[in-house]
Amino acid sequence: MSNQWDPGGIFEVLASEESRRILAAASVRSLSAKEFEQICDASLPTIYRRISVLVEYDMLSEEQIVDTDGSHSKQYATDLQEVNVRVEDGDFTLNVEIRKDAVDKFGELFRDLGEGHGGSVEADLPDLSSESPTEE
Repeated sequence: MSNQWDPGGIFEVLASEESRRILAAASVRSLSAKEFEQICDASLPTIYRRISVLVEYDMLSEEQIVDTDGSHSKQYATDLQEVNVRVEDGDFTLNVEIRKDAVDKFGELFRDLGEGHGGSVEADLPDLSSESPTEE
């Protein structure tokens, strides 16, 4: 996640009707920006701006699709599962739940490990490709 889960930022993102419609529609099935344009009745540049913010806040994920003719396109799915806001003792507490599958979580962990060591994790791993498998 590239942004902090501060209440102001989350409220701003979710204040947009287009953002809410995109998240709701993409919770049913993955959709393209063109499909969001029709659903939201908004211009394509507006849709792309909203998609960019939602992806930046990890509320929406993008997937590269390769059609049968070899052309590439992107489709988007909702990762936002739940937002809870608590007002207590003069402050806001925000809890945001994001859907991530095991592959996503492992990838993030792997990247975080690499960042923690100041370099690439791959550089720290031995090259096992030249070793032959042993039989037991």
